[in-house]
Amino acid sequence: MSREQNLINIARYGQHKYQCPWCSFGRRNKKEACLSVNRDDNRIVYSCHHCGVEGLIPMRSEHRRYEKLEPRKDKVVERRKIEDFNPIEDRHLEWLSERGISASTALKYELVGYDKGDEAVVGFPYYDKTGNVVALKQRFTGEKKFLCWQTPDSFFGIRHLKKGDNIYIVEGEMDVLALAEVGVRAVSVPNGAPMKVTEGKIDPSEDGKFKFLWDAKEYIDAAERVLIATDHDGPGEALAEEIARRVGKGKSWRIKFPEGIKDANECLVKCGAAALKRSTEAAQPWPVQGLYDAFHFRDAIRELYEKGAGKGESTGYLSVDDLYTIVPGQVTICTGVPSSGKSEFIDQLMVNLASKKGWRFGICSFENEPRLHISKLMAKRAQLHFFEGPTRRMNGEEFNAALDWVQEHFAFVWQDDGGLADLDSILDRLRVAILRYGVRGAVIDPYNFISRDNRNQAETEWISDMLTKVKAFAMGHGVHIWFVAHPTKLQRGTDGKIPVPGGYDISGSAAWFAKADCGVTVHREKDDPLTAQIHVWKCRFAWVGKQGATNLIYNTSTTCYVEPSPTEEREFKL
Repeated sequence: MSREQNLINIARYGQHKYQCPWCSFGRRNKKEACLSVNRDDNRIVYSCHHCGVEGLIPMRSEHRRYEKLEPRKDKVVERRKIEDFNPIEDRHLEWLSERGISASTALKYELVGYDKGDEAVVGFPYYDKTGNVVALKQRFTGEKKFLCWQTPDSFFGIRHLKKGDNIYIVEGEMDVLALAEVGVRAVSVPNGAPMKVTEGKIDPSEDGKFKFLWDAKEYIDAAERVLIATDHDGPGEALAEEIARRVGKGKSWRIKFPEGIKDANECLVKCGAAALKRSTEAAQPWPVQGLYDAFHFRDAIRELYEKGAGKGESTGYLSVDDLYTIVPGQVTICTGVPSSGKSEFIDQLMVNLASKKGWRFGICSFENEPRLHISKLMAKRAQLHFFEGPTRRMNGEEFNAALDWVQEHFAFVWQDDGGLADLDSILDRLRVAILRYGVRGAVIDPYNFISRDNRNQAETEWISDMLTKVKAFAMGHGVHIWFVAHPTKLQRGTDGKIPVPGGYDISGSAAWFAKADCGVTVHREKDDPLTAQIHVWKCRFAWVGKQGATNLIYNTSTTCYVEPSPTEEREFKL
């Protein structure tokens, strides 16, 4: 290998010093960096202050350093400096200019360029928090085709944000550059809109692709507004809805582009910078609070007209679904006398939803420490005993599979210092779980472990305020919350049986009934401990369910609830 070829292989972009290949091998201090080398995209200029050798090496396409990058082969993130890549060239700038992007914006976001065969490629570098390039998404200029070195888990453009800035979220790197042209600092999701969208919503299997939100948590927390400007198509709208749900709809705003325009870059090219700027300034708050005219709900009204109200998500049991279904944004109050199985019933609903719909859950259960709670969820998932028992216990392979499944679908809010938690701290941690894991359901069990922050406030008023907060949280984040509350002590009837408690029997306040979207009691008789009576005493909306009762059987062999056979069915009336 020639000395000049060796320089081509080792020299980084910019000005650096190296050992001189002409004289260092014969010197006493062989490690002295005496050769000054300045490399740019067109040439390498070198000069040795010891032996005086100097020269210029013109760069050809086969010398492009980027072409030496290898695809990712393992899970170790390879970090590189921007100097490792080729600066952007005129042919790349010409392509960007056709899309309304100036050279100054391209340089600001440190775009790079190289050749792939006969075609030019523009690279968009993704940075970590220390300033290293951890991923490079590449777009071919001839056709809309992408390559990616490493898989980015953070926003493109995040290094240009400042804490406290409003955050503008778009769907592609070109949209970030377009907004930069009108003075708006934006970030792009790393991999576009999710591929799986069902009935206008993100498929839960896509939840793991939202790590970029957690990576930007400190910026999101500090921002007053998060303005979402994803594409105006089905996946883009679903992406916007999911981001707003995780961030919190109270601080989310939606940017709409002119009719027929899909994204920010198209708006810049077809409508001009002034129109793009007006679109960002005309952002509307997410419909959580405030006053709106009927046309604001036009699409939702048309869907209601064409499809009807539908039902919530299935509980996994036909007999229960006839009375009660599960709707994001609602609160279910669950009650029952001690040891009636209400927590077991909610666990079963979560396992069913996680198994069939891919839901994730945040659990704040004060009476179940996480290791025991996890063992119960694992048993229901595997339909096998966790501990030794009369029937077969899960083996090692089944244990690992069940634990991995629980890890994938459940997060736990646990007060490990032995103290009480106030409602705000519980909701704050659930908010983190929504942002980080994408949870769609949450459990607070039971309410009497929550500390009161104002002892001078009457209990009835405090419970009413607490339920208002929980309801607002559920609506704002699009999660279903099960709130467990114990009833007052009930007197046995003349037949010696404890009556079935309802919403007005819950300790502390009639607000338990008034503010519930749905109310469910789990009850069982002493002489029939394996039959769980499911009483629905409230459904705010008829399309969700209705008042009534049914029963499920606890299967001790599988640790799961099952519907009874026809010969076992019994009818209950409120």
